[in-house]
Amino acid sequence: MQSFRLLGIGLACAVLAACEDKAEVAPPQQQVRVVAAAEAQYQPGAEITGEMKARVQTELSFRVSGRVLERRVDIGSHVHAGDVLARLNDTEQQADVSVARAALESAQAVRTQKTLAFDRATSLLRSQAVPRAIFDDAQKELLSAQSSLEAAEAALATAEDALSYTELRAAADGIITARGIEAGQVVSAAQAAFTLAHDGPRDAVFDVFEAFFLDGRPLKDVEVVPVSDPSRDVHGNIREVSPVIDGKGGTIRIKVGLQEAAQWPLGTPVVGKLRAAPRDGIVLPYTAIASAEGEPAVWLVNGKNHSVSLRKISVGRYRQSDFVVTGGVAPHDLVVTEGGKFLKEGQAVAWDGK
Repeated sequence: MQSFRLLGIGLACAVLAACEDKAEVAPPQQQVRVVAAAEAQYQPGAEITGEMKARVQTELSFRVSGRVLERRVDIGSHVHAGDVLARLNDTEQQADVSVARAALESAQAVRTQKTLAFDRATSLLRSQAVPRAIFDDAQKELLSAQSSLEAAEAALATAEDALSYTELRAAADGIITARGIEAGQVVSAAQAAFTLAHDGPRDAVFDVFEAFFLDGRPLKDVEVVPVSDPSRDVHGNIREVSPVIDGKGGTIRIKVGLQEAAQWPLGTPVVGKLRAAPRDGIVLPYTAIASAEGEPAVWLVNGKNHSVSLRKISVGRYRQSDFVVTGGVAPHDLVVTEGGKFLKEGQAVAWDGK
């Protein structure tokens, strides 16, 4: 019985010794590919779709209320400065002009009569045929008649202005891009009737997402190409950046002034290539990226003992075939680019040349 116990103890010791021998055996080196991190300059950019718009756009409206008698233009019509675009029923204004003209003629007649009376009083006063009081009354009445005449002239001018307001004229040469009235419609003063896009310089207008501005304001030079013909690219300068963010889309409006030669039709869809100022960073291929607790990381190789460690990084920008690291990796660090999926912390690795 004692011999069996000794045999069992011996077998247990042998098993434990074998386990210890296995634990001491180092795992084989994992074959990987590495790249030495190096500083590089990159330029954040974005391609944004926009459209062509006139640099100057005017909302045209009547200055008086009334019923639209005639509409002479439609959307897309090209007009010249002074062209009549629409007319209101001017019966009331014509009547006002007639009344004002009649009042003016009456005031002119009164002034003529008072002028003759004043001249007569002046002659009689010189010959001392009448007292000074009669001359003073005649002078007073003449001055009153002159004031009434001036008031009548002003009333006629006002009535004629009101009559002219029944015609809506183009403020400049341009194209009608919107219409808000129809013949027979009753409109109020200042109600939008037409939108006029002035001839002349054009702007490419883009609504850029706010995130793009986290890299700073874009460079002024912007390459603009029409969607229908990418070979017809032109360069323009950012002329205006909206100071407010659109609450619905979270975008900022940018207007790029184009050269006079880029006379593309209004509304032409275009693509603007925006660029931010160049920056320094470390560019790595997408195959190098790993994850550490849900955050971006890379495997770094210790050149002395050939072991790897997982390092969290800060990514400045994800690009089409690579990404830019702005923190967590230093120049000359060895970064695993292939074979990182099967690595463990502290594992030994081998790569070409090592």
